[in-house]
Amino acid sequence: MREFSLPALYEVPADGNLTDLIRRNAAQHPDVAVLGRKVAGAWTDVTATQFLAEVRAAAKGLIAAGIRPGDRVALMSRTRFEWVQLDFAIWTAGAVTVPVYETSSAEQVQWILGDSGAVAVIVESDAHYTAVESVQHTLPDLRAVWQIDRGGVEELTTAGADVPEAVVDERASAAKADDPATIVYTSGTTGRPKGCVLTHRAFFAECGNAVERLRPLFRTGECSVLLFLPAAHVFGRLVEVAAVMAPIKLGCVPDIKNLTEELATFRPTLILGVPRVFEKVYNSARATAQAAGKGAIFDRAAHTAIAYSRALSTPRGPSLGLRIRHKLFDRLVYRKLRAVLGGRGEYAISGGAPLGERLGHFYRGIGFTVLEGYGLTESCAATAFNPWDRQKIGTVGQPLPGSVIRIADDGEVLLHGEHLFTGYWNNPQATAEALADGWFHTGDIGTLDEDGYLTITGRKKEILITAGGKNVAPAVIEDRIRAHALISECMVVGDGRPFVGALITLDEEFLTRWAAEHNKPSNSTAATLRLDPELLAEVQRAVDEGNSAVSKAESVRKFRILTTQFTEEGGHITPSLKLKRNVVAKDFADDIEALYQT
Repeated sequence: MREFSLPALYEVPADGNLTDLIRRNAAQHPDVAVLGRKVAGAWTDVTATQFLAEVRAAAKGLIAAGIRPGDRVALMSRTRFEWVQLDFAIWTAGAVTVPVYETSSAEQVQWILGDSGAVAVIVESDAHYTAVESVQHTLPDLRAVWQIDRGGVEELTTAGADVPEAVVDERASAAKADDPATIVYTSGTTGRPKGCVLTHRAFFAECGNAVERLRPLFRTGECSVLLFLPAAHVFGRLVEVAAVMAPIKLGCVPDIKNLTEELATFRPTLILGVPRVFEKVYNSARATAQAAGKGAIFDRAAHTAIAYSRALSTPRGPSLGLRIRHKLFDRLVYRKLRAVLGGRGEYAISGGAPLGERLGHFYRGIGFTVLEGYGLTESCAATAFNPWDRQKIGTVGQPLPGSVIRIADDGEVLLHGEHLFTGYWNNPQATAEALADGWFHTGDIGTLDEDGYLTITGRKKEILITAGGKNVAPAVIEDRIRAHALISECMVVGDGRPFVGALITLDEEFLTRWAAEHNKPSNSTAATLRLDPELLAEVQRAVDEGNSAVSKAESVRKFRILTTQFTEEGGHITPSLKLKRNVVAKDFADDIEALYQT
């Protein structure tokens, strides 16, 4: 199938903007908890009425500071309550939010603030303040800097105390549906990040249609979602706005090191994450079971969960014997895993990379369905997702209602709909290329089945062509290899080479566990074990699993274990965990050459 669309389930208000949502919530659900906030280590509820008041108080401060309609105001912070408050405060002041990843370098901060023409920035920490201060002399438009950790929100509230309510009302209604709500800078796997202009219409179309199609996941007064993705990422903003639109209670977690504890205390009904999060939960549970001498039980339980889920997709369903085994393992294993995820959740939404059929079936089999989706910054996050009642594991689902997906002759995925960006800020050439012929050219390669379910098979620019002329899509193999607990990252190489190879980094946490289980020295590292025969055999098993998904000509013939990690600080991955292939290829050129030496 070359093209598929679904009718819209939500009508975008012609003259509205996103601040309408918080006013509506306060009017219709005044006492409903719409956010959770950590106070002295404990979650406390914030009602719709209270949230509106706190947003308006901060907006008054921005207005008092001279922020005008259409001004760009940058926001650099981890995911926390104040992010959501300030995002809506910026919109309430009539301005445009420019998110900045809290891990950004001073050079990246300089580019984003300078290119967007930001007149003010709100940062979280001393480190963020220092980064802005170091480049402020190069930013003539930047007039004000506030810091959350040093009372910035309180400072805004105090400064705006005398601003009349009527002025706030006027500013809050200044933006219309087709005005910019935010400029989100792409992660930049190649070159400088480009600023995607997303309008209020785009968010309404995106979140309105997603919430309506997934309505059982967004029941007001019953459901809740814990946001631990970067709020600066468009996926994080989707969670924020969709939760407010529904509305359901939203909690924000700035540090995923304590994610298990946060899930246990917040107890969300819905989780949104990237595949690596769900891989970690599975791998940690399996490693814990093995350490307790229950590895065989866990593996049988996992096998049963996967078989049970696969059977759910067949006309006859699970057999009696499979249902009995599944019920047994639910008591022994599955309910414990669901408890790790908070105990109340039945659904999760995963994006950013392929989850894989194995994990998809495993989670559905334990009673926690992970709905896989697909999107880009330019599509305001999800442009396709699996519906809660018609999931097809292994695909990224059907188009967002009200949008169209088309597959070009060369296999590229093209998009059309109200949720798309309007262009790249200050970059008309890139805009013209991306939006040629009225369609957004994603750069991704994919297929549509007879029911309109999309499968992504690779990136157009990342296709490798071996010396033998074989086209290879790296993502297919990499995602399979990376699913192994020992593997942190994997990058397939082989462009113009006689065969396909791979650079592999090891997960430090699981390497320590593996070393202990195999009687290796307690201080073992990737550097000391990279040539260990047992470790090489274990990694080879991961590679064999990856190779099982592709033809022999596309399979990884040789791999090389690296002694370092691919990190954002090292410039090898983006804040959204995408590999910067050109940087990795340059920095590890000697390791790539070593793969092809006889």
